[in-house]
Amino acid sequence: MRIYLPNSAFLGNIDPFIRGFDPSSPESLEITANDKWISVHPAVLSMIAALGLTVKPENIRCQRFEARSRHYFVRMGLFKLLGIPSDIIVKEHEPAGRFIPLTQIRASDELTNFITEMIPLLHLEAEQAKTLGYIVSELARNVLEHAQSQNGALLCAQYYAKSNSIRIGIADTGLGIKATITRSHRADTDLEALRLALMPGITGATAREGGTEQNAGAGLFFIKSIASANRDFFVVYSGNGFYKLLKKRSARNPRLHADPFLDRHATSAGLPYWRGTIVGVDITLDQTEEFSRLLDAIRETYSSAVRERRKQRYKRPRFS
Repeated sequence: MRIYLPNSAFLGNIDPFIRGFDPSSPESLEITANDKWISVHPAVLSMIAALGLTVKPENIRCQRFEARSRHYFVRMGLFKLLGIPSDIIVKEHEPAGRFIPLTQIRASDELTNFITEMIPLLHLEAEQAKTLGYIVSELARNVLEHAQSQNGALLCAQYYAKSNSIRIGIADTGLGIKATITRSHRADTDLEALRLALMPGITGATAREGGTEQNAGAGLFFIKSIASANRDFFVVYSGNGFYKLLKKRSARNPRLHADPFLDRHATSAGLPYWRGTIVGVDITLDQTEEFSRLLDAIRETYSSAVRERRKQRYKRPRFS
């Protein structure tokens, strides 16, 4: 496999970066980079980390980073996670409230720790921060429960004070969305599977409309809705299917669409094959009335789902 880090790869311009990914020769990974400047989204970091964990450390060839921004990759933990030797020395500052380095999540306690660290990055009121944290935990929990990824999920996040926004990346090398969604629904292509996965109430856990009390199939829909309400970018990439929510113009009465193809978006169906799923999102944290209303509605939905899960967990079997 080969991957090249350009001078810029954020969600708005991530398409060329993905097209440049070469998934051939999966037993090795070659990482090269722009020698002037490298600035990438957390989703890109998570993607590289997820790839690197599928090969032996001795089969990873990483070009010596010459760009002035090379210290960022050390501080975010990429080289350490993949066992890549590095002579780059950085002065480490307390990350709380600024970023969360690459984190491998293979169990529920690791996920709980990640969400706990993420809350200070949100700079929101307690209940709103809790709601966003719950959505992200749902996305990672889906990897743990359904993706059958040997290496779990790779997550990282960064807060940007200038724009008062957070950028989050989640990647895995599991079954991918098409394999999981088609357990209960028909989807002939990866792109069709992405469309279904982004609809509320559609989950690979059941063919029942609306999902179940334990799995409402709404994690991706909610995170996409938040990005839509704030006019931010959101990306999902799985197999050779790619969906990107585009920024939209401000509207007096904005609408949230259950069908993601009704939003302003871009899709691709012929990208290099990604074995698993990648999710990237930008979330502007300005507490507008619309943003607050949406988080309140999501909190009510998830609170109900959690109550139902607890009922099922503690429900005792009845014997006649």
